[in-house]
Amino acid sequence: MKLGMLAGAGGAKLRINLDRIKHAEKLGFDSVWTAEAWGGDAVTSATWMLANTNKINVGTAIMQMPARTPAMAAMTAMSLAELSGGRFIAGLGASGPQVIEGWHGVPYGKPITRLKEYVKIMKQIFQREAPLAFEGELYQLPYSGEGSTGLGKPLKSILHCEEDIPIFAANITPKGVAAAAEVCDGFFPIWMDPEKFSVFEDSINEGFTKAGEKDMTQFEVSPFVTVSIGEDLEQCMAPIRSSMALYIGGMGARDKNFYNNYAKAMGFEEAAIEIQDLFLAGKKDEAAAAVPAELIDACHLVGPADRIKDRLQRWKKAGSVGQVASMLLGTQQNEALELIAGEIL
Repeated sequence: MKLGMLAGAGGAKLRINLDRIKHAEKLGFDSVWTAEAWGGDAVTSATWMLANTNKINVGTAIMQMPARTPAMAAMTAMSLAELSGGRFIAGLGASGPQVIEGWHGVPYGKPITRLKEYVKIMKQIFQREAPLAFEGELYQLPYSGEGSTGLGKPLKSILHCEEDIPIFAANITPKGVAAAAEVCDGFFPIWMDPEKFSVFEDSINEGFTKAGEKDMTQFEVSPFVTVSIGEDLEQCMAPIRSSMALYIGGMGARDKNFYNNYAKAMGFEEAAIEIQDLFLAGKKDEAAAAVPAELIDACHLVGPADRIKDRLQRWKKAGSVGQVASMLLGTQQNEALELIAGEIL
């Protein structure tokens, strides 16, 4: 099993902890991941990281698909892969309608359809087997719709990218996971219980069936895992409670919250309903308190070092049977990186 590190999306100030990234690189970490929301973009940070490292792969978790054309994403990926010697991973996601329509001012559209068409176009561009032509529901190349000049023509990338560029997707819905398994090289769930691969299994197999000859040796499951070392277990859990409450309770409308549905699928239906009720009522502290310790413990690694080592066995087992390819660690502690690397690598 490989290890990755989450570098975050940045806040009011865009700061990248290069010392921690270089430390992870020395420890043998396989990857580090950037992100974007509605501030700093993922690609600029990824470029900075690639320029300041030597071996570690750098991925975007995520580049927001509706914010870029598929061709622009492909151009970016090929440029960074070539300049870094093949160390770039293109991580894609639909984001959400609040961000896409509120910030980017474009239709959110159909995220599953978008992912499939987007990835197929990117791979056509990478392969350079013929000038680019695509006729889909969301994307038509060359474009000939409203406002077109009629002068568009199929083009082939000038850049001959010789590097392999993996494409990952951020998905947790059954249809989204199936789509990722069909067209992508991997996906990253925002959380995962390593003992409940069954939550994803049917969807992954559905995607493999549509793809044809494909299995888990060609598809990586790489969940985000928060690691917090400390003697006070509740203190370690507190920030995670707030984060999970935000997603389970407030990311989306009451009847359209993917994370809430995911928590239910993981076996925490009553808690998911309570968290959402409290969060939408403006009771954010109470919503955080309602996040079960069992849910946090299932998906993350918290507490004293010996406890984390013990809980890590669940992840090692999932890795040994090919159900988890990488753990993407979210932590501000170098000792946490060292602890997990010492047990895994």
